[in-house]
Amino acid sequence: MGKNKLQKFEEMDGFPHVIQAEFDEVFQKDYKLKGKWSSDFFGNMNPVVLELGCGKGEYTVGLARRYPQKNFLGVDIKGSRMHAGASASFNEGLKNVGFIRTHIEMINSFFASNEVDEIWLTFPDPQMNKTRKRLTSTRFLSHYSGFLKPGGRIHLKTDSWFQYSYAKAVCETNNLTVIHDYTDLHNDDAPAELKEIKTYYEERFMAHAVPIKYLCFILPERHQLAEPDIDIPKDIYHNAGRGVKLYHNDEKAPPKLDVR
Repeated sequence: MGKNKLQKFEEMDGFPHVIQAEFDEVFQKDYKLKGKWSSDFFGNMNPVVLELGCGKGEYTVGLARRYPQKNFLGVDIKGSRMHAGASASFNEGLKNVGFIRTHIEMINSFFASNEVDEIWLTFPDPQMNKTRKRLTSTRFLSHYSGFLKPGGRIHLKTDSWFQYSYAKAVCETNNLTVIHDYTDLHNDDAPAELKEIKTYYEERFMAHAVPIKYLCFILPERHQLAEPDIDIPKDIYHNAGRGVKLYHNDEKAPPKLDVR
């Protein structure tokens, strides 16, 4: 591990709003703050909103700035990326934002029934060959239903047509209520508040004319979900340096760009 990463991990250990739980603290057991995030971590009873797979955390921080009456938690396993959002929120003195470094597969160890109001999934890996790893799969949605309040919303923003199509198929198969559905968020007649906050990758996608898809739906409480029986065309991979950029067959691919 590089010195820079070690330095970031050490610095985050000193941030009071960052949780880096040890494996044995959450494996097959409840984390000590489960059911107490509002009262013990944030010190208020405001709504709790998660960003799962938050990456650099810029969206979590952006939401916290825009909605001071809500509490926001960014969740990711890659601490070196999370450091950016953790540092920014710490330096700004934001009191309604925090970060949890853990595997999303262990998310149920952190949150109690009806503890979370909303979930954001911003540009998750489409996992085109691994259904169980998709953050909008019925496997993960079943996890979320264990702690999301009745009527709680799932927000998905993605550049991937495959990811969007799969999530929409899940909604249709399970008769989930869709609140917003845009295939080109920044050019469609969408509410301004959905367009204001952009992630680093989102801005790069937009700069190369890649449409941003947005889907918002309601997840029923403790509802048995079925996987859609549908064949979705896969995105086309374009290798670009150290990363991969995805484009759908129906989208015009701009010049290759290292965005992953």
